[in-house]
Amino acid sequence: MNQAELKEFLDEKVQLYNHPKFIESDPIQIPHLYTLKEDIEIAGFLAATISWGNRKMIINNSQNLMAKLGNSPYDFVMNHNENDLERLNDFVHRTFNGTDCVSFIKALKNIYQNHDGLESVFSKDIQSNTLQQNISNFKSVFFEIEHQYRTQKHVSDPMNNSAAKRINMFLRWMVRKDNVGVDLGIWNSISPSQLSCPLDVHSGNVARKLGLLTRKQNDAKALFELDSNLQNLDKSDPVKYDFALFGLGVFEGF
Repeated sequence: MNQAELKEFLDEKVQLYNHPKFIESDPIQIPHLYTLKEDIEIAGFLAATISWGNRKMIINNSQNLMAKLGNSPYDFVMNHNENDLERLNDFVHRTFNGTDCVSFIKALKNIYQNHDGLESVFSKDIQSNTLQQNISNFKSVFFEIEHQYRTQKHVSDPMNNSAAKRINMFLRWMVRKDNVGVDLGIWNSISPSQLSCPLDVHSGNVARKLGLLTRKQNDAKALFELDSNLQNLDKSDPVKYDFALFGLGVFEGF
């Protein structure tokens, strides 16, 4: 396929998968449960954090975590006491456990109490057309509170050559305005053109088959290559093609 044919093919797949029915089987349904901006942000961030492995298990465990937060994540983050945190001790999703969960709640409280919230931290001093440095800065702010070292592995750092798939997915949810009701698009301080594709095994494999990616590892260097090629297809909304790449890989076995 030449570039025009590739764009036409992928645009058709975006229309197919960037559709409300996508929500039913995707962790994005968790932030969709809420209407308050801060609830949407926190629910989305926590659901994205544990979004690896079986999708059904991700959704079930995310729902379980929201229940432990009284289905009011922002209120829990801001007003919890030590006894409230005890209910999180038995939470587990793969290697993310109760200790990590408690640290995340305390870190989120610090961010909303002292840094004006998640959007403010991620959008602070954007220096370029990519958010990867901002994600690295976010990790520094997130872990400025006392925490166990083991918990740091659950927030990726692009400056350590990570593709930061889960954070880039969270940012897509918060920033991208898709006009069909899938991505929530509640943040206005970041442009969709600055987003990066949530690069994982599915989107990476499809991207390689389509000639959008040559690097074999799914790391920060591969993400830069993929982002550059997707921006050539749509400079203003490059990550809409995440729906096409993911759908082709997961639902069509492309």
